[in-house]
Amino acid sequence: MAKSWKEAKECAAKEGHPLVYHDCDAETYGSCGQGEQQGSFQGGVFVEHRCICMPAILSEEELCQKEKVFLEENPDW
Repeated sequence: MAKSWKEAKECAAKEGHPLVYHDCDAETYGSCGQGEQQGSFQGGVFVEHRCICMPAILSEEELCQKEKVFLEENPDW
């Protein structure tokens, strides 16, 4: 797991993943392939986390800006 968009981009480059994400429920960042779900098991049931997922080709600044705009437009998300 990564701690920032920058680290998520590094993970994506290393692992060859096309996407980076911020898991807002676990407060972690990471990289993944198309269609992969992020979440955790609670009582034996998989619970999907709220994640902001974007293409890894975006710059760190673009990722931060797009996340900021999304959260401002969706305060209850």
